[in-house]
Amino acid sequence: MGGQSAKDSARARHVAIIMDGNGRWAKRRGLPRSLGHQRGVEAVRRLVRSLEPMGLECLTLYAFSSENWKRSEDEVDDLMNLMRKFIKSDLPEFVANNVRLKIIGDWQGLAPDIVGMLEDALAQTANGKQTLAVALNYGSQQEIARAAAKAAAIGEITTESIAAQLDTADLPPLDLLIRTSGEIRLSNFLLWQSAYAEMLFVDTLWPDFTPEMLEQALDDFAQRERRFGGR
Repeated sequence: MGGQSAKDSARARHVAIIMDGNGRWAKRRGLPRSLGHQRGVEAVRRLVRSLEPMGLECLTLYAFSSENWKRSEDEVDDLMNLMRKFIKSDLPEFVANNVRLKIIGDWQGLAPDIVGMLEDALAQTANGKQTLAVALNYGSQQEIARAAAKAAAIGEITTESIAAQLDTADLPPLDLLIRTSGEIRLSNFLLWQSAYAEMLFVDTLWPDFTPEMLEQALDDFAQRERRFGGR
Protein backbone atom coordinates (compact mmCIF):
# COMPACT_ATOMS: atom_id res chain seq x y z
CA MET A 1 0.00 0.00 0.00
CA GLY A 2 2.99 2.30 0.56
CA GLY A 3 3.12 3.77 -2.95
CA GLN A 4 -0.56 4.13 -3.78
CA SER A 5 -2.00 7.56 -4.56
CA ALA A 6 -5.46 7.87 -6.01
CA LYS A 7 -8.69 9.73 -5.72
CA ASP A 8 -10.94 7.25 -3.96
CA SER A 9 -14.25 7.52 -5.74
CA ALA A 10 -15.46 4.21 -4.32
CA ARG A 11 -17.52 3.90 -1.20
CA ALA A 12 -15.88 2.71 1.99
CA ARG A 13 -16.04 -1.04 2.49
CA HIS A 14 -15.22 -1.13 6.21
CA VAL A 15 -16.14 1.49 8.81
CA ALA A 16 -15.41 1.30 12.53
CA ILE A 17 -17.04 3.42 15.23
CA ILE A 18 -16.00 4.22 18.78
CA MET A 19 -19.46 4.62 20.30
CA ASP A 20 -18.89 7.29 22.95
CA GLY A 21 -21.22 9.53 24.91
CA ASN A 22 -23.98 7.35 26.38
CA GLY A 23 -23.28 8.54 29.91
CA ARG A 24 -23.13 12.21 28.96
CA TRP A 25 -26.31 11.86 26.92
CA ALA A 26 -28.11 10.60 30.03
CA LYS A 27 -26.50 13.14 32.39
CA ARG A 28 -27.58 16.10 30.24
CA ARG A 29 -31.15 14.86 30.55
CA GLY A 30 -31.01 14.04 34.24
CA LEU A 31 -31.41 10.34 33.47
CA PRO A 32 -29.54 7.28 34.81
CA ARG A 33 -26.51 6.10 32.82
CA SER A 34 -28.29 2.80 32.22
CA LEU A 35 -30.89 4.60 30.11
CA GLY A 36 -28.11 6.22 28.10
CA HIS A 37 -26.71 2.77 27.34
CA GLN A 38 -30.20 1.58 26.34
CA ARG A 39 -30.50 4.46 23.90
CA GLY A 40 -27.04 3.62 22.63
CA VAL A 41 -28.23 0.10 21.79
CA GLU A 42 -31.11 1.61 19.82
CA ALA A 43 -28.56 3.62 17.80
CA VAL A 44 -26.71 0.38 17.04
CA ARG A 45 -29.94 -1.22 15.91
CA ARG A 46 -30.67 1.65 13.51
CA LEU A 47 -27.26 1.39 11.91
CA VAL A 48 -27.39 -2.39 11.51
CA ARG A 49 -30.70 -2.06 9.69
CA SER A 50 -29.05 0.41 7.31
CA LEU A 51 -26.04 -1.74 6.39
CA GLU A 52 -27.48 -3.15 3.17
CA PRO A 53 -28.80 0.09 1.64
CA MET A 54 -25.49 1.82 2.46
CA GLY A 55 -23.52 -0.92 0.73
CA LEU A 56 -21.08 -1.40 3.60
CA GLU A 57 -19.35 -4.75 3.73
CA CYS A 58 -18.40 -4.42 7.39
CA LEU A 59 -19.26 -2.21 10.35
CA THR A 60 -17.08 -2.66 13.43
CA LEU A 61 -18.31 -1.28 16.75
CA TYR A 62 -16.34 -0.76 19.97
CA ALA A 63 -18.86 -2.11 22.47
CA PHE A 64 -16.82 -3.04 25.56
CA SER A 65 -13.12 -2.49 26.06
CA SER A 66 -10.79 -4.45 28.29
CA GLU A 67 -10.50 -1.25 30.35
CA ASN A 68 -14.28 -0.97 30.87
CA TRP A 69 -14.06 -3.52 33.70
CA LYS A 70 -12.80 -0.59 35.80
CA ARG A 71 -16.28 0.95 35.76
CA SER A 72 -18.66 0.45 38.69
CA GLU A 73 -19.98 -3.07 39.18
CA ASP A 74 -23.54 -1.84 38.64
CA GLU A 75 -22.68 -0.24 35.32
CA VAL A 76 -20.80 -3.31 34.09
CA ASP A 77 -23.78 -5.47 35.08
CA ASP A 78 -26.11 -3.14 33.17
CA LEU A 79 -23.92 -3.40 30.07
CA MET A 80 -23.75 -7.19 30.26
CA ASN A 81 -27.53 -7.46 30.69
CA LEU A 82 -28.05 -5.14 27.72
CA MET A 83 -25.81 -7.43 25.69
CA ARG A 84 -27.90 -10.44 26.64
CA LYS A 85 -31.13 -8.65 25.68
CA PHE A 86 -29.70 -7.40 22.39
CA ILE A 87 -28.56 -10.85 21.30
CA LYS A 88 -31.92 -12.42 22.18
CA SER A 89 -34.03 -9.73 20.54
CA ASP A 90 -31.99 -9.00 17.42
CA LEU A 91 -30.49 -12.34 16.41
CA PRO A 92 -33.54 -13.35 14.32
CA GLU A 93 -33.30 -10.04 12.47
CA PHE A 94 -29.60 -10.60 11.79
CA VAL A 95 -30.40 -13.99 10.27
CA ALA A 96 -33.30 -12.64 8.22
CA ASN A 97 -31.21 -9.79 6.81
CA ASN A 98 -28.07 -11.81 6.01
CA VAL A 99 -25.92 -10.01 8.59
CA ARG A 100 -22.91 -11.99 9.82
CA LEU A 101 -21.93 -11.38 13.40
CA LYS A 102 -18.22 -11.41 14.23
CA ILE A 103 -16.71 -10.84 17.68
CA ILE A 104 -13.22 -9.46 18.17
CA GLY A 105 -11.35 -9.31 21.46
CA ASP A 106 -11.07 -11.75 24.35
CA TRP A 107 -14.81 -12.40 24.38
CA GLN A 108 -14.41 -15.93 25.73
CA GLY A 109 -13.52 -14.23 29.02
CA LEU A 110 -17.08 -12.95 29.44
CA ALA A 111 -19.72 -14.67 31.57
CA PRO A 112 -20.31 -18.29 30.43
CA ASP A 113 -23.95 -17.68 29.50
CA ILE A 114 -22.97 -14.73 27.30
CA VAL A 115 -20.21 -16.79 25.67
CA GLY A 116 -22.77 -19.50 24.89
CA MET A 117 -25.20 -16.97 23.42
CA LEU A 118 -22.46 -15.47 21.27
CA GLU A 119 -21.30 -18.87 20.02
CA ASP A 120 -24.87 -19.64 18.98
CA ALA A 121 -25.24 -16.25 17.28
CA LEU A 122 -21.97 -16.71 15.41
CA ALA A 123 -23.09 -20.11 14.16
CA GLN A 124 -26.53 -18.91 13.10
CA THR A 125 -25.19 -15.90 11.18
CA ALA A 126 -22.08 -17.50 9.67
CA ASN A 127 -23.34 -17.22 6.09
CA GLY A 128 -24.36 -13.56 6.22
CA LYS A 129 -23.28 -11.30 3.33
CA GLN A 130 -22.52 -8.22 5.41
CA THR A 131 -20.59 -8.22 8.67
CA LEU A 132 -21.23 -6.57 11.98
CA ALA A 133 -18.03 -6.94 13.98
CA VAL A 134 -18.39 -6.18 17.67
CA ALA A 135 -15.37 -5.55 19.89
CA LEU A 136 -15.98 -7.15 23.29
CA ASN A 137 -13.42 -7.23 26.09
CA TYR A 138 -11.17 -5.75 23.43
CA GLY A 139 -7.88 -3.90 23.65
CA SER A 140 -5.80 -3.27 20.54
CA GLN A 141 -2.41 -3.48 22.24
CA GLN A 142 -3.39 -6.86 23.66
CA GLU A 143 -4.61 -7.96 20.21
CA ILE A 144 -1.29 -7.00 18.61
CA ALA A 145 0.66 -8.81 21.33
CA ARG A 146 -1.43 -11.98 20.80
CA ALA A 147 -0.98 -11.76 17.04
CA ALA A 148 2.79 -11.27 17.34
CA ALA A 149 3.08 -14.26 19.66
CA LYS A 150 1.12 -16.43 17.22
CA ALA A 151 3.24 -15.22 14.31
CA ALA A 152 6.44 -16.00 16.21
CA ALA A 153 5.20 -19.52 16.97
CA ILE A 154 4.69 -20.12 13.25
CA GLY A 155 7.85 -18.53 11.89
CA GLU A 156 9.31 -15.15 11.04
CA ILE A 157 7.74 -12.04 12.55
CA THR A 158 6.82 -9.60 9.78
CA THR A 159 4.08 -7.04 9.32
CA GLU A 160 2.32 -9.53 7.08
CA SER A 161 2.59 -12.41 9.54
CA ILE A 162 1.27 -10.29 12.40
CA ALA A 163 -1.59 -8.91 10.29
CA ALA A 164 -2.58 -12.48 9.39
CA GLN A 165 -3.10 -13.28 13.09
CA LEU A 166 -5.12 -10.21 14.07
CA ASP A 167 -8.74 -10.64 15.14
CA THR A 168 -9.74 -8.74 11.99
CA ALA A 169 -7.65 -10.77 9.54
CA ASP A 170 -10.71 -11.92 7.58
CA LEU A 171 -12.23 -8.43 7.29
CA PRO A 172 -11.67 -5.82 4.58
CA PRO A 173 -8.99 -3.21 5.36
CA LEU A 174 -10.31 -0.45 7.60
CA ASP A 175 -11.29 2.58 5.51
CA LEU A 176 -12.86 4.98 8.00
CA LEU A 177 -12.83 5.25 11.78
CA ILE A 178 -15.43 7.47 13.49
CA ARG A 179 -15.57 8.54 17.13
CA THR A 180 -18.62 10.25 18.56
CA SER A 181 -18.95 12.65 21.54
CA GLY A 182 -16.18 15.09 20.66
CA GLU A 183 -13.28 13.11 22.12
CA ILE A 184 -10.22 12.96 19.85
CA ARG A 185 -8.36 9.76 20.72
CA LEU A 186 -8.39 6.09 19.72
CA SER A 187 -8.66 4.59 23.23
CA ASN A 188 -6.75 1.42 22.34
CA PHE A 189 -9.05 0.57 19.44
CA LEU A 190 -7.86 -0.90 16.12
CA LEU A 191 -4.43 0.73 16.41
CA TRP A 192 -2.82 -1.54 13.80
CA GLN A 193 -5.80 -1.45 11.47
CA SER A 194 -6.00 2.36 11.61
CA ALA A 195 -2.52 2.89 10.15
CA TYR A 196 -3.92 4.30 6.90
CA ALA A 197 -7.59 4.70 7.77
CA GLU A 198 -9.32 8.04 7.41
CA MET A 199 -10.60 9.42 10.72
CA LEU A 200 -13.64 11.45 11.66
CA PHE A 201 -14.35 12.87 15.12
CA VAL A 202 -17.85 14.24 15.64
CA ASP A 203 -19.42 16.07 18.58
CA THR A 204 -22.66 14.07 18.39
CA LEU A 205 -23.24 11.83 21.41
CA TRP A 206 -23.66 8.20 20.43
CA PRO A 207 -27.40 7.81 21.18
CA ASP A 208 -28.07 10.70 18.76
CA PHE A 209 -25.93 9.27 15.95
CA THR A 210 -28.13 8.36 13.00
CA PRO A 211 -27.83 6.36 9.76
CA GLU A 212 -28.08 9.69 7.93
CA MET A 213 -24.94 10.89 9.73
CA LEU A 214 -23.10 7.75 8.71
CA GLU A 215 -24.33 8.19 5.14
CA GLN A 216 -22.92 11.73 5.11
CA ALA A 217 -19.62 10.44 6.49
CA LEU A 218 -19.47 7.88 3.68
CA ASP A 219 -20.18 10.58 1.09
CA ASP A 220 -17.38 12.72 2.53
CA PHE A 221 -15.03 9.73 2.58
CA ALA A 222 -15.63 9.11 -1.11
CA GLN A 223 -14.29 12.60 -1.85
CA ARG A 224 -11.07 12.25 0.13
CA GLU A 225 -7.72 11.72 -1.55
CA ARG A 226 -6.00 8.82 0.13
CA ARG A 227 -2.23 8.83 -0.35
CA PHE A 228 -1.14 5.85 1.80
CA GLY A 229 2.23 7.48 2.43
CA GLY A 230 2.72 8.57 -1.17
CA ARG A 231 2.53 12.06 -2.69
